[in-house]
Formats: sequence, C-alpha cells, structure tokens
Amino acid sequence: MLSKKIQKSLSAQLNHEFYSAYLYLAMSAYCSQSDFKGVASWLKMQYEEEHMHATKIYNYLIEQGAQVSLIEIAKPPKNFGTILNVFQMSLKHEQMMTSKLNELSNLALKEKDHATYNLLQWFVNEQVEEESSVSEIISKIKLVNGDGYGLLMIDNELNQRSSPAPIK
Repeated sequence: MLSKKIQKSLSAQLNHEFYSAYLYLAMSAYCSQSDFKGVASWLKMQYEEEHMHATKIYNYLIEQGAQVSLIEIAKPPKNFGTILNVFQMSLKHEQMMTSKLNELSNLALKEKDHATYNLLQWFVNEQVEEESSVSEIISKIKLVNGDGYGLLMIDNELNQRSSPAPIK
C-alpha cells in the first residue's frame, strides 16, 4: 500500500509526464508548420513515449489501489524559435524531469517503499537515454551551424525514428 505522500508525489509526476507529452506534441506541431517534417516526426514519437510513461505511472497507481488524482495540464508554448531552440528547450525540460524523478526516488527510499523505488529506477535510467539523445541532436545542429543542407540532412535522419515499443 502506498503512503499518502507517495500517492501525491506519483500523481504529481503523472501530471509532469502528461505535460511532457503535451509539450512534445506542441513542438511537433510547430516544427511541422515550419516544414521540418522529420523533426516533427521525431517529436511526435517523443510525445508517444512520454504518454506511455504517464500510462506506466497511472497503471502502477491503479495496481497499488491508490486513488488517481488527475489535475489540469498546463498549456505549452506555441512558438519555439529555431530548431536548435526546440532541442535546447527539450534538453532543459528533460533535465528538469530527471531532477523530479530523482527527488521522487529519494522520497521512495526515505519511505522505504521499495516497489515504488524499483519502478522509478526504470524512469531514472530512461532519463539518461533521453538527455543523451537530445544532447546528440543539439551537437549535430550546432555542427552544421545553420547550414540549410546540414539541417535538411538532420531533418531526414530524425524522420527515421520508429515508434517506441509499448511499455508494460
């Protein structure tokens, strides 16, 4: 059985995950309207992945018999600037998510809730991959230094990303 503190914190994280999905969907729409279809596709896949992360937390709460409390999701921005800005904002967001997940992991340890801690370690490990992936894209964008052909190549490369595997 989850403590009230863990339930509240997991519900807050559920909201953060849904906001992440919403943010990536907004970024995808922005890039699509800017004719960066590959970037838009990559960001749409990121939306799907974040939605699956939220679903994983939701399912855990339900399995634990916790009361799920859904709250309002903040409205994401509409304008993100350059493609470099999009990915820099993404990295900053992922770093914030890592921080929140680390805080939640610390709480689970403090509460001696090993099942929740185990669940959260999956997310912590996922964040390492998320930050690395976005950092690599930022490096490539900086490498081409605004060159249109280089950005086109990156856009085409990002279009190759496949849908994330379903989370259990």
